[in-house]
Amino acid sequence: MCDTLVMTRTATAAGVTLFAKNSDRDPNEAHHLLLLPTADHPPGSRVHCTYIEIEQAPHTHAVALAKPFWIWGAEMGVNEHGVAIGNEALFTRAPADKTPRLLGMDLLRLALERAETAREAVEVITTLLERYGQGGNCGFAHPLYYQNSFLIADPDDAWVLETADRHWAARRVRGHYAISNAITLGKQWDMASPDLVTHAVKQGWCKSAAEFDFAQAYSDFLYTRFSDARKRCAATMTALQTSSGRATPESMLAALRLHTADAAPDWSPAHGLTGATVCMHASYGPVRRSQTTGSLVAYLHPQRPLLFVTGTAAPCTSIFKPLWLDTPLPESAGPAPTGVYDPHTLFWRHERLHRSLLRDYPQRITVIQEERALLEQELLEEALAACDAPLEDRRRIVAEGFSRALAAEERWLTRIAAAPPNRRQSFWHERAWAGFNRAAGVPTDVLV
Repeated sequence: MCDTLVMTRTATAAGVTLFAKNSDRDPNEAHHLLLLPTADHPPGSRVHCTYIEIEQAPHTHAVALAKPFWIWGAEMGVNEHGVAIGNEALFTRAPADKTPRLLGMDLLRLALERAETAREAVEVITTLLERYGQGGNCGFAHPLYYQNSFLIADPDDAWVLETADRHWAARRVRGHYAISNAITLGKQWDMASPDLVTHAVKQGWCKSAAEFDFAQAYSDFLYTRFSDARKRCAATMTALQTSSGRATPESMLAALRLHTADAAPDWSPAHGLTGATVCMHASYGPVRRSQTTGSLVAYLHPQRPLLFVTGTAAPCTSIFKPLWLDTPLPESAGPAPTGVYDPHTLFWRHERLHRSLLRDYPQRITVIQEERALLEQELLEEALAACDAPLEDRRRIVAEGFSRALAAEERWLTRIAAAPPNRRQSFWHERAWAGFNRAAGVPTDVLV
């Protein structure tokens, strides 16, 4: 389960397109930030994606990717031309292909490497989709097979693209849009695969072409309903509508941190058997096995796109840090993570704080909220003012941003340890996280 949002430049305070996404994956599926430079490739070159090999493009663009550590592709990313893409899992009436093919995350990365505009990215994805199909296991701890939707933006344009097997439809976005694991396009689109409608009629999913509605015809019943996809999409669309015309990176960050509209002061991710939220927290049993493992907000500056990334789980417990495509990740970000606990990596170092906060969320989250907001505001304002600054200045801003964020998390851990909680989370929630911790080899003594 994920959520992806866009505000086109006509709907933002600065006239700059804003893009945002939460990546929801297995709690131990470490989130990896990766920067890749431009490259030229000899004729006949091939590129090996997660499962299959395809022809390489003569030239690939510089990209910033936020991805599950073990997958070649990415859940979200931005390229040097300001093209930003996020993907969502879709479960449709068209059976998901278990044959290893291109994953939706592979299609996303391939589009970022090859497209200079959002419109071109739609063409890259749909061409590869029709040629190679989408399929293969997308799950880390458990096998998972699904199709994909995409929200694609550049400084001047945005598109939503939704697929079912090799069938697809795409529509240009005007103003704002959000997607959340459910087909959103109905009777209106700007482009579609040639057999989109005829296939649905042939399968008996609709009576005639005149009655065809993409969402009604192709949507499954169980997952789309019980994943709370439409509820989450309604929440993010409301947040976007509320800030329309004056949207800022801060308003996009706030949307990614949404829990419930009527959350009580003692709200906790341990409460309830069901209820997926935009800021996703795993819980016990098979009900909520997903966790927001990484988040991104992109300020699609026409000359130099600026990213605010967590690289860490749960945006409500994380700090968004600035990053440009030409500023390398600082040494403090550490090496690439894996699914095994490693405190030298950015993702797993944060998990000490994140998983400690979850042991008594209502009380412990108050320890970090005020300081996190102040620090994050300082980092955002400094970075936004530096989009036209020399590389050396921007490199310093990135390095200092990551260092200050890591130092803040250490302070918060100390405060939590010095003030033990007055109450504990539910027995079942503790059991669930004990299982996640054992699976990743998280030492019990690093949690407070």
